[in-house]
Parts: sequence; C-alpha cells; structure tokens
Amino acid sequence: MSTRSASRSSRPSSVANISDEQMSDLLSKLRQLIPQLRTNRADKVSASKLLEETCNCIRSLHREVDDLSDQLSQLLASTDRDSDQAAIIRSLLL
Repeated sequence: MSTRSASRSSRPSSVANISDEQMSDLLSKLRQLIPQLRTNRADKVSASKLLEETCNCIRSLHREVDDLSDQLSQLLASTDRDSDQAAIIRSLLL
C-alpha cells in the first residue's frame, strides 16, 4: 500500500469521500479568504501552512470581536440607559 493510500485509509469516512480535486478546490477557496495569502505566490503555500494561517486569522478575528464587544459594553455603561444610543448599542451586543 502506498503512503498516499495509507494516509487516505486512516481518514474519517466523511473526509475519505472528498476527491483530491475537491480538496484542492476547497483549499483554493480557503486561500482566497485569508488576507495574508491572497497573493499570487500563495498558490505555492502548503496545505498545512494554509491551515496554520487560517487558525491564526480566526484567533485574530476572535480577539477583535472580544475587543469590540468590550468597547461597546463600556460605551453602553457610560450612556444614559433610556437613550436611543443605548438601545442601538444593546441591539449590537445581542
């Protein structure tokens, strides 16, 4: 059994049904979503590097969302609770 076949047989059944072409297409689409990898040279980035950069990007987005949520909470705390502005901020937090 070749290395490629061995690695395929160890994949979960849901992943084993994905063809190499489909996997390549999915990686290409993912590459387009990651700002750091949108360059022409990004086509040469390995799948593992692509997944690593994707994880980094997701972590960064989580931090950004947390920071923005904290800022909105602080703004709400400093705003009159009955104002229209407070209602808008509450709707953003929910």
